[in-house]
Amino acid sequence: MAIPHSVIEMIGNTPMLELTQFDTGPCRLFVKLENQNPGGSIKDRVALSMIEQAERDGKLQPGGTIIEATAGNTGLGLALVAALKGYKLLLVVPDKMSREKIFHLRALGVEVLLTRSDVGKGHPAYYQDYAKRLAGEIPGAFYIDQFNNPANPAAHTTTTAPELWRQMEHDVDAIVVGVGSGGTLGGLSRYFADVSPQTEFVLADPAGSILADYLDNGHIGEAGSWLVEGIGEDFVPPLSDFDQVRNAYRIGDAEAFTTARDLLRKEGVLAGSSTGTLLAAALRYCRAQTEPKRVVTFVCDSGNKYLSKMYNDHWMLEQGLLSKPQHGDLRDLIAYRHDEGAAVSAAPDDTLAIVHARMRLYDISQLPVLEGDRVVGLIDEWDLLNAVQADAAHFSLPAGSAMTKQVHTLQKEAGYDELQATFNHGHVAVVLDGERFLGLITRTDVLNAWRQKLR
Repeated sequence: MAIPHSVIEMIGNTPMLELTQFDTGPCRLFVKLENQNPGGSIKDRVALSMIEQAERDGKLQPGGTIIEATAGNTGLGLALVAALKGYKLLLVVPDKMSREKIFHLRALGVEVLLTRSDVGKGHPAYYQDYAKRLAGEIPGAFYIDQFNNPANPAAHTTTTAPELWRQMEHDVDAIVVGVGSGGTLGGLSRYFADVSPQTEFVLADPAGSILADYLDNGHIGEAGSWLVEGIGEDFVPPLSDFDQVRNAYRIGDAEAFTTARDLLRKEGVLAGSSTGTLLAAALRYCRAQTEPKRVVTFVCDSGNKYLSKMYNDHWMLEQGLLSKPQHGDLRDLIAYRHDEGAAVSAAPDDTLAIVHARMRLYDISQLPVLEGDRVVGLIDEWDLLNAVQADAAHFSLPAGSAMTKQVHTLQKEAGYDELQATFNHGHVAVVLDGERFLGLITRTDVLNAWRQKLR
């Protein structure tokens, strides 16, 4: 086997896996592991196809600048290929993109411009309109435009589809796909219309997207909002082809995220949020069948880009996507419970260097100082600053020497008026059960709890 000379040569030829730990009814369900591409997603194929086509067409010159609007992995694929081919890349991304993706992009030298995710097509801040406008303002820039670029679906017609067909030994009854740019559906449809026109396509659409309604009713309604990244739209992408789509499933964020988490626990596959949508729809489809079928869907990207979001229980709780038992008292407002091992704290003999490191690691500004389950103090950034400003060597001092010992506490049964009074005095709420520490409540925790009531 020849050893590749570049990771670009490793794009494609991803493996197929049969899922055996889910209830798939009478069907067999397979996933094509697109998370095994070097950039971690199916969009590596699209990025390579679009850039190489632009090179052939003379639209990209050596050292040129590529501009794109992306809500997900197309940007990462473009960043990988552009970096290895020596192009500059400027991406306009909606502000719901995960931090991991943004860090990854910037590590590859990409200029990332964040824009609003709560506006639709036609608004000047809408990510596609914004990118197109920038391309017209920057001399020599090329707007690669995945939503209208025929090299996007061509990547799937020429690589993804024939691989899938070969791996499934020319026997595929249904393929479950999502639609973002429409390239995957358009490219696969074109190939299977020739080799297996009886293969049906199933649309997995985030609840809030207009595409399932468009397919079922033929009209475009008003889009809602969803947290899943990379699929779902508020318009019908020109590259999509719904002619072979026979079913559409609307999948809510909670079901999508829970299904992706189940995929990790049951099958050991760490997948992203769009995969959760596809898998949830595929499972619904399989369980609805009365005869055995061979069904394929995709692990669109790796879940390592979503560790701070859908694989983070506290983020899921904040978004109202997980629930925990309610007690009817202040415990319900504590985001990080000490008795659940979630609270970040310090001991009196921990050094100030340790306190500072924990504040930075967990992005917090104060810590309770505990002896066992008992609160003996509270230390915040102001205490830390006062302790070390005269001499940096004071970072070796114990937390007990700098902490505030007079801590205002609330019993878990305290009312909201007492909680509000604590905030009004500039304190964080330290909640106790007798003398046992339960956790802290901040203003942000209360706001998150109120927001969840709107869902």
